[in-house]
Amino acid sequence: MVQDPTKYTFRLKDSIIGAQMLFVAFGALVLVPILTGLDPNVALFTAGAGTLLFQIVTKGKVPVFLASSFAFIAPIIYGVKTWGIPGTLCGLAAAGGIYILLSILISIKGVRILENLLPPIVTGPVIMVIGLILAPVAVHMAMGKTGDGSAVLVPEKVAMAVSMISLITTVIVSLFGKGIFKLIPILCGIIVGYIISIPLGLVDFSPVLKASWFTIPNFTFPEWNLQAILFIAPVAIAPAIEHFGDILAISSVTGKDYLKDPGVHKTLLGDGLATSLASFVGGPPNTTYSEVTGAVALIKIFNPAIMTWAAICAILLSFVGKLGAFLQTIPVPVMGGILILLFGAIMVVGINTLVKAQTDLMEARNLAIVAIIVIFGVGGMAFSAGEFTLKGIGLAGIVGVFLNLILPGKRE
Repeated sequence: MVQDPTKYTFRLKDSIIGAQMLFVAFGALVLVPILTGLDPNVALFTAGAGTLLFQIVTKGKVPVFLASSFAFIAPIIYGVKTWGIPGTLCGLAAAGGIYILLSILISIKGVRILENLLPPIVTGPVIMVIGLILAPVAVHMAMGKTGDGSAVLVPEKVAMAVSMISLITTVIVSLFGKGIFKLIPILCGIIVGYIISIPLGLVDFSPVLKASWFTIPNFTFPEWNLQAILFIAPVAIAPAIEHFGDILAISSVTGKDYLKDPGVHKTLLGDGLATSLASFVGGPPNTTYSEVTGAVALIKIFNPAIMTWAAICAILLSFVGKLGAFLQTIPVPVMGGILILLFGAIMVVGINTLVKAQTDLMEARNLAIVAIIVIFGVGGMAFSAGEFTLKGIGLAGIVGVFLNLILPGKRE
């Protein structure tokens, strides 16, 4: 009798394959905490713990890996600057709550409710806003400045050379890379940029030498902050739709319909609980990683237990103090070069969402919804009433859902 290749089978011999899956996710996983001021070791821990929690909720049926979500970079950067890390974590935990509410709605009303509340005409421009709002941060860092442009960290000419080499390397690997390299263009760009930065004197290894080998990750706990909740929670609209696409993708790769078994309501619940868990200990929100799905397609091993091994490796690495210290030594221009492509790619994903849905943007209803979402989000529109303030991506997302529900005319 031939064993089902998609059945959960935990074996020691799969540990190396699991470590390889973590390697594929590693560059993106640690990028989010490095950019936002969170602890990379905590991000590793919460990626592993979140993936294990997801597997418990979905009964180990879906071979996906959960780690740091790019969709939340902009609100985390703003939140840390405005309310500090504990307040921001409160908003991120609430974003996980949005996932959970959506999963309950889907279990009651079916997946159609998600399509009605969050059609492409809403999610497309919201995703675009997430990318566009971050553009100045990427450019400032690529030019050797802090993310807000207030201070120069590296001379501009040196910074531009390093950032453009990192950017070009990432693009070239994404276009021409074969096998495993095709899946890790970001990591390749960071490595090349880092190596070039060493002889230029941009890397200080002293924090790595001082750090201990074994350390407890710097866990941070949330503090109640209503402003952060109102600003950040609506951002969950975009990754919720991305989650739906990722589950379709892994279903296509393995030949199993995960929308039916265990059901998208279960996978979304697992994602939401993993995000809230991460936020309760100081990690970035989690999301399903499409690059890991790409790796599954490449090696054609569909056993979900591989992701258990990837999660175990992530948790073990989170206690290596020197790793976290080493990641903090990556020069700002290297990250800036990568971010130009990354944030631009987020915007393009938003545009592609509208294109794939064949949305007529000149139709009056669609034009109004997209225009208002993008300009409110990028322009910094804010609504205030006393201490209550709603602005940025959160405002754009809520207004988009509202307009789609009330405006008359043809619906996409």
